[in-house]
Amino acid sequence: MAMSILKLRNSPALRSAASIARIGVSSRAFSKLSEGTDITSAAPGVSLQKARSWDEGVSSKFSTTPLSDIFKGKKVVIFGLPGGAYTGVCSQQHVPSYKSHMDKFKAKGIDSVICVSVNDPYTLNGWAEKIGAKDAIEFYGDFDGKFHKSLGLDKDLSAALLGPRSERWSAYVEDGKVKAVNVEEAPSDFKVTGAEVILGQI
Repeated sequence: MAMSILKLRNSPALRSAASIARIGVSSRAFSKLSEGTDITSAAPGVSLQKARSWDEGVSSKFSTTPLSDIFKGKKVVIFGLPGGAYTGVCSQQHVPSYKSHMDKFKAKGIDSVICVSVNDPYTLNGWAEKIGAKDAIEFYGDFDGKFHKSLGLDKDLSAALLGPRSERWSAYVEDGKVKAVNVEEAPSDFKVTGAEVILGQI
C-alpha cells in the first residue's frame, strides 16, 4: 500500500496537477485583487502620487491623484514593482518590457500604461527619467504602501533592506474593473508579469 501511494505521489500527472494548484494558490491566496474586482472600491479613499520633481510637488501643493481619475472610463495596464526605483530586475527587465511594447498596447486601445511602486514620487521621477521611460509610461508612487496593502499585495522586504514594499504584479483594468491579474511567486521572479503576458490577456 505504501509503495502504491509513493508511486502515485511521484506520477507525472499528479506532479503537474500539484504545480498548477500551487501556482493558483500563490497568485490568489495573499491578494484581494482578482478578475472582476473594482480596483477603486477595493482601495477606498486611496490616492497615488504622480512622479514629479520636488519643485513640481511644491507648486502643486503636494497634490495626489484619486484612483477614479486613473481608472474610470479608461483601459489601463498597470504593473507593480517590489523594489522600484534603481533596483535590478525592475530597472533591467520589468519596466523595459513595457517600454518596448508601447505600440502594441496602443494598437489594442490601451489609454495608459502605469507603473506603481512603494516609493516617494520624487525618487520615482528621477529613476524614470534615468531609464528613459517617463515619456512612455506613467509612474505613480504609493509612498505609504496603502494602495498595495488595500489590494493585499503588500510585502515585507526588510531582508533586502527595502522595508514594507509590494509583490511584483500586473493587471489589465477596464473602467475600474480588473479583467486580468498576474502575481509572481517571489518578488525577484519575472515570469508572468511582463508586457508580453498581459498583451495576450487583453
